[in-house]
This record gives sequence, C-alpha cells and structure tokens, in this order.
Amino acid sequence: MVLARVRESTRGFADAAMFELAERGHASLFEQLVGCILSIRTRDEVTLPVALRLLAQARTPEAMRQLRPERIGALIRPVTFPEPKAGTIHAIATRTVEEFGGELPCDAQVLQSFKGVGPKCAHLALGIACGQARISVDIHVHRVTNRWGYVRAGTPEQTLAALEAVLPRAHWVELNRLLVPFGKHVCTGTQPKCSTCPVLSMCRQVGVRNPR
Repeated sequence: MVLARVRESTRGFADAAMFELAERGHASLFEQLVGCILSIRTRDEVTLPVALRLLAQARTPEAMRQLRPERIGALIRPVTFPEPKAGTIHAIATRTVEEFGGELPCDAQVLQSFKGVGPKCAHLALGIACGQARISVDIHVHRVTNRWGYVRAGTPEQTLAALEAVLPRAHWVELNRLLVPFGKHVCTGTQPKCSTCPVLSMCRQVGVRNPR
C-alpha cells in the first residue's frame, strides 16, 4: 500500500536518471554502469544530458576505449569529479574489451571489481539492464526508508542489508525508481512535506525536524 501511494504521488515528476536513460534506448549493462558512475554526487538534471552526450559519442566498450580519457573528461565536464570519472569509465571499457570480449557479464562481483563501482551502481545497472532483483540504495532510499521506520540502519550499506531482509523481491528494482523522485520532491532532506505526504499515516517520521 505504501509503494502504491508513492507510485501515484510521483507520476508527475521526472523519472530517476538511470531509468530515463534506459527509456531513451541506453539500456545495456555498460551504458547503465557508465550512467551511474556519472551520477555519483551529481544531480539527475545534470547526469542525464551528460550521459546522453557521452553515449552519443561512444555507447559500446570498444568505442569508449577508443576515446582518450581526456576526451571523455571534456564530454562529461558538468558532472562532479570529471577527471577521475573519465579515468574510471575508460578503464572499465578497456578491461571489458580485453577480459570479457567487449560485453560486460551480468555479475555483481565483476562489476564491483572495477575501481569506483560500489553496490549502488552495480545493483542499479544489474536491475535495469539484466532484470535481476537488486536493491540500489542511494541517499534518498536510505533516508526515506529509515524515516518511515521501515528499517533502522546507520549507513546505506546497512540499509541495503536491512531492506533485503524485509522487502518483497518484486519491489527491489522499483524501490529506487520510486524513492528518488519521492525523496527529491516530497520526503526531502530538510523540511519534508509531511502535511501533504500520501503515506504520512504510515510513517514514523524518524528524525524529522521542521516538517512542512
């Protein structure tokens, strides 16, 4: 019931960037992983157009490998930490070609073996591109589910483990898709819009200060 209400309340908001990227035809595992790397500490409003610009130039590991890291860095300049991210993306493309024949396997351990790729990006990419039941916990998923009192965890990693223990698998991928816009527009970090929240009656408002 909670997610159904959240789903209805977020219909008018922009989709989370990686899901929108997939809707625009960039649904391969490599493209999703690249997009998620770009999104780290970067707003969706910046991530999506930057990802589209980069992938218009190189959407396969082989094509990305042909670009120099400096060129990748220039293409992704608006995101945070463009130089390190450019190096990470180029290294992933190169290793994908050399070790995996140009196609990333749908394997969480392989993805997390790349420098700069943690559970959040690995799980999000695998959920969208490979159809695997994976929970991706970003700051919004972490904040909202703990604020509800659905889980009690101090870090995103702990929230991931807690959610895996209690959330039905059918909702694992959708959770990120729903709670990113919900966390950005309703259950915000400061002054959440509790007075108009569709799930207020089911929320424990853990740690809420100065709600609107």
